[in-house]
Amino acid sequence: MKKFLIVGLGIVLSTLIYGEEKMLNKMRFIFDNREIVVTLEKNSATKSLLGQLPLELKFENYGGIEKISYLSKELDISNAPKSCTSKTYDLTYYSPWGNLAFFTKDFRHSNGLIPLGKIESGFENLEDIDKALSVRIEKLGDEIYE
Repeated sequence: MKKFLIVGLGIVLSTLIYGEEKMLNKMRFIFDNREIVVTLEKNSATKSLLGQLPLELKFENYGGIEKISYLSKELDISNAPKSCTSKTYDLTYYSPWGNLAFFTKDFRHSNGLIPLGKIESGFENLEDIDKALSVRIEKLGDEIYE
């Protein structure tokens, strides 16, 4: 028992000293009996998004290269990259407008575009996400970043 307490105390102390936080590293988007699984980046924006889950959102096509949905609450971007160059299948957050965006094509470097993750499975379902009446977003599993 003492051994477990000492190990547990060591983990807590190292977390406090090094500021490491554990965070889920996957979420899923469910609609019309389909699923898209996203592996997440480790930053304050993804942590903030995970804190809002589960969510029910409606996606729309934007410019033929994005599938977007507006969040009702802004994400915390204090400890996240302030820009990125998006690639096909990236999930991002566009902070000036407060929307999530899946990219269906590569796009240029954009200020205010924050990387959240990348589709791991369900690529084939992305094209139809904007046709669904509702998309449920939820945490997936208990796999965590250390």
